[in-house]
Amino acid sequence: MLDALSLDQLRTFIAAAEEGSFSAAGRRLRRAQSVVSHTLANLELQVGFALFERTGRYPVLTEQGRALLEGARAAVGSMDAFKARARTLAEGLEPELAVAVDVMFPIATLTAAVQAFQQQFPSTPLRLHVEALGAVVQPLLAGQCRIAIIGSLPDVPADCVSQYLLEVGAVTVVAPQHPLARVKGVVLREAAGQHVQLVLTDRSVLTEGRNFGVLSARTWRLADLGAKHAFLRAGLGWGHMPLHMVEGDLRDGTLVRIALETSPTVGPGFSMHAIHRKDLPPGPAGRWFVERLKDSRPGQNQS
Repeated sequence: MLDALSLDQLRTFIAAAEEGSFSAAGRRLRRAQSVVSHTLANLELQVGFALFERTGRYPVLTEQGRALLEGARAAVGSMDAFKARARTLAEGLEPELAVAVDVMFPIATLTAAVQAFQQQFPSTPLRLHVEALGAVVQPLLAGQCRIAIIGSLPDVPADCVSQYLLEVGAVTVVAPQHPLARVKGVVLREAAGQHVQLVLTDRSVLTEGRNFGVLSARTWRLADLGAKHAFLRAGLGWGHMPLHMVEGDLRDGTLVRIALETSPTVGPGFSMHAIHRKDLPPGPAGRWFVERLKDSRPGQNQS
């Protein structure tokens, strides 16, 4: 019976254990809850004991299930690495490179990397999607992109590999005529919450029900960072922005920086990472592009 165990069964077991419910595992694996339940029941039949205790509202790993979980992860990870390596060797140079990039990533650094890529791989088209939050990750998970550059979404999805790139500073700003600009010293969260906060929204459903850096009950949600920038300059609200995008405004006084009361949900910036699916790693051009994103500096002529 054990010889018939499949990787699909192990993936389902891992997803159910990590998500805490069969329905959530189904959403993660893009299959019906009934399929997840049936797959796990077959797995339990093959191993000869229950992996989950089902008496409560949510399934809970049994002692035997906990004992097998790390082994299942190791087995799946090893096979994923084998298949990924084989696929990369078989493919050679990508015919096209599709990359989803977080809107918070410094545009000058991105431009320098794209220019260098064009010189290095003149026959390889580069397709860029610039998005925010979950909309950066969604095309990667759907197989429409080979690489995603994330930062505004702090979570690395399961079954993805992450590589650190750089830090992007962030500031909280308002127009000089905004009431918060007249506050001396630290702006309390209660005071900030009385004014409209301009928030970058997610075009995907991956962050549905979650907020990042939202302190005010009064929010205007915008899907475009350029529109948010313009609304801030017009004094229509306050908001967090990447420092590189508003440095000129801060110098000429079009925007002013405010110091918010320390909050556990608002950090001083974004940590940018390149991620890819474990089962679909980038080829030579993609790996080269990721390294260039770490090295590129505006104005440098790199080969």
